[in-house]
Amino acid sequence: MTGLPADYRAFHELYRGIYIHWAELYLRHRHDAEEAVDQAFEELYLAWHEVLSQESPNAYAWAVVRHRTVDTARARGRRPAVIDTAAFETTALHHALDPIGELEHSLAVYDAIHALPERQHDVIVLLHVLGHSTREVASIMGITPAGVRSAARFARHRLQHSLGLDQGPSGDEGGTDR
Repeated sequence: MTGLPADYRAFHELYRGIYIHWAELYLRHRHDAEEAVDQAFEELYLAWHEVLSQESPNAYAWAVVRHRTVDTARARGRRPAVIDTAAFETTALHHALDPIGELEHSLAVYDAIHALPERQHDVIVLLHVLGHSTREVASIMGITPAGVRSAARFARHRLQHSLGLDQGPSGDEGGTDR
């Protein structure tokens, strides 16, 4: 990487590991994740001047990495692995009195996350599955911390609705007077 621009090298060093960790959730294999992310970085390098001219280079880079990861999953005939594996890895499942009920709940949660709009989905995965802070997610995705909080809030509302958690005991909206 010696002959590459210093700002590109710094960006690569800062985000490659994070991108690989995220891509690995979807591709299930470290090697596939590294391949997808490295292809995304090649694409970013070839358009580096364009990347830097964007209002948010991080947002541009995130879109390239996300799309490269999705394309790699499709090319390998895989559906998103977050849904497939995360439900089986929950601590709650291992300590549940009703493991089958907990598994059904976990799968419903991950199906609901998968159905979120792209930005909300990514924010929830980065915040709650990968454990990044609001500030880190904002940097990774190239949006403001307020944008992360807003996407997370809308995602939580959608998840509550799709999981039936926004209903009161009588089936009405719980706890709100409108």
